[in-house]
Amino acid sequence: MAYSPLTEQLMEALQVLPGVGSRSAERMTLHLLERDREGGQMLSQALQRALDGVMHCARCRVLTEQAVCELCQNDDRDHSRLCVVETPQDREAIEVSGGYLGDYFVLQGHLSPIDGIGPDELGVPLLLERVKSGDIEEVILATNASMEGEATAHYLTEQLQPLKVVVSRIARGIPVGSEFGRIDSHSLSQALQDRKPLGFEHD
Repeated sequence: MAYSPLTEQLMEALQVLPGVGSRSAERMTLHLLERDREGGQMLSQALQRALDGVMHCARCRVLTEQAVCELCQNDDRDHSRLCVVETPQDREAIEVSGGYLGDYFVLQGHLSPIDGIGPDELGVPLLLERVKSGDIEEVILATNASMEGEATAHYLTEQLQPLKVVVSRIARGIPVGSEFGRIDSHSLSQALQDRKPLGFEHD
């Protein structure tokens, strides 16, 4: 079936979303245009507001409407500890566990050379600069227990060790290949408490 040019453009635009193929985009487009134009307007306006107003926190890289997010500004947090996670969802999972009260650094992914995701895309230079500031005493690597997560943790360990900061890894109570969002809060909290130092010995 041939659709009008604007209809085709909307279908193509929707396919930028993860998991949305041509058939799904077709269904979404037809639903919005035929049955829910008001919802389409709301979606369009919310998307534009988010694109205009949401940025990365200058300290932790989480998505926020402020230059520095509320959590990073919270004086009740332990700013000497920095937990490195892959995604904002991972940060939220750790927060819900209640077992950690320090700061975070969100990589927004993991190392994946085949996808063009290297250290710069993950904000590693910013992470290293933050640690070099001298305020951080411990960096907790809480990347996922996947092959990519382990490779990312290994790379970060190599980069952080010369900075003479304690580098620890979340405990192995987390099942291999699992994602934080699928782990119960108690197990995640316990894994944080049982974290192990990695490789660096202080003089």
